[in-house]
Amino acid sequence: MQADGTGSDEVSEIVDFAALGLPRPLVRALGREGITTPFEIQRATLPDALAGRDVLGRGQTGSGKTLAFGLPVLARMAAGAKARPHRPRALILVPTRELAMQVNDALMPLGRAVGVFLKTAVGGVPYDRQVDALRRGVEILVATPGRLGDLIDRGVCHLDDVEVTVLDEADRMADMGFLPGVTELLAKTPANAQRLLFSATLDDDVDALVQRFMSDPVTHSTAPPTAAVSTMDHHLLLVPPHDKFAVAASIAARPGRTMMFARTQLGVDRLVAQLAQVGVRAGALHGGKTQRMRTRTLAEFREGRMNVLVATDVAARGIHVDGVSLVVHVDPPTDPKDYLHRAGRTARAGESGAVATLVLPKQRRATLAMLQKAGVEPAQTRVRYGDPILAEVTGARQPSGIPVVDEPPAPRRGSDRRPGGRAHGEHRSGDRPHRGDRRYGGDRRYGGDRQPADRRYGGDRPYGDRRQDGERQPGSRRHGERHSGSRPYGDRPYGERRYGGQPSDAHRPDERHGPRDRWSDGHRRPAPAR
Repeated sequence: MQADGTGSDEVSEIVDFAALGLPRPLVRALGREGITTPFEIQRATLPDALAGRDVLGRGQTGSGKTLAFGLPVLARMAAGAKARPHRPRALILVPTRELAMQVNDALMPLGRAVGVFLKTAVGGVPYDRQVDALRRGVEILVATPGRLGDLIDRGVCHLDDVEVTVLDEADRMADMGFLPGVTELLAKTPANAQRLLFSATLDDDVDALVQRFMSDPVTHSTAPPTAAVSTMDHHLLLVPPHDKFAVAASIAARPGRTMMFARTQLGVDRLVAQLAQVGVRAGALHGGKTQRMRTRTLAEFREGRMNVLVATDVAARGIHVDGVSLVVHVDPPTDPKDYLHRAGRTARAGESGAVATLVLPKQRRATLAMLQKAGVEPAQTRVRYGDPILAEVTGARQPSGIPVVDEPPAPRRGSDRRPGGRAHGEHRSGDRPHRGDRRYGGDRRYGGDRQPADRRYGGDRPYGDRRQDGERQPGSRRHGERHSGSRPYGDRPYGERRYGGQPSDAHRPDERHGPRDRWSDGHRRPAPAR
């Protein structure tokens, strides 16, 4: 470590969490999760973060940054008092909903083990549960800037008790235009609060935040700002325009878990639909999807119910899915940082993986320039659909050609309802036992003196003395003339019933046509109770 607090870390001799100063309850909780050896970024940053220092951490995507900031936050929260209502004690800001949920999922089992309560505050989901959790008290709030700002504006969240603030993927928040909102949120936290900033890259975009809000930060850099990972292979596949989709589809049909990236939401949806037509089931992930759809798609991808996920840069930011062996840039990115973050979905935490970029002839020069800035020297290969080299490089194979028909999601337990909202086997009233299939026109009576067998569908129903349309007698009721004052139910005197402060008589119709004493089907109306 250099005197100015900046250094490139070589601390591999420390291999135990307890030796890094982590409290024993957290060490035991990590052991129960099968985590016993810290990653390099964790070995580098934990001692300073546990000591209360402000930390700037840069590590390759997938290098373990979540625990690098999460463990010191949990340790500090476990050692303190419970949070007051509407006042979290720690704040973790992330750019996307998916990353917030991923961070929450990683830290929640550890928090539960030491009595620390976490909650996410993200858009796309109702406010009610988030507000209720804040009311009960939340030690660690994992939030996106937009939703947190909304909760503060509603007066249900205050940041004056925040002891430590974490910015994860800070460079991406800058790229997405979140810096003004992040700056406003940080300004609401106490000036002496600890700040931890973690990102795959630390560049000029976050300097304003560092200069304004961080006090004598120590910088730990465990990876160069490139995609130079020894277990990751990079391929630039030069394809003719008319073969681009066929090549992409054959790659998607490969065995193994694959992530594909398109530039726009429309491009994602179009590619997913086209893949389904040729027999490849893929999920779409982008900001235009509801949170429930995005969560379900990620769950299906993680659980292996589908092997292909097609996403935009924003939606897939920071997502970690084990076993992604290939990342495909269907649309090449223009920003080297986007390339790095896309590529970071594979070869995570020591695993091996490959990255393939589909490039049209007119895109070749710009893509090579972008890759040079990213520090990547890809193997360049000209391919067409069906070329053996394509299968050798990516594992591509011919799709089945049988269109995929997505089945609707299974109904949730207890929600198997009939179209009218009535559950199978459910009776609207009483406890009449099930009588099997009901026969229309049988011998069952419905009350009164009308036989069910007399009822016909399709116009044969006898109407008695009821006339149709213009054939009504002048004394019959017109629409709108019947008022509640003439209802025959109950024994309450009509004169005592008032409407809007006026006696019911004020609303009685002018019965110049005489009282109505029969129902519309000809049966006599019962006399009102006196």
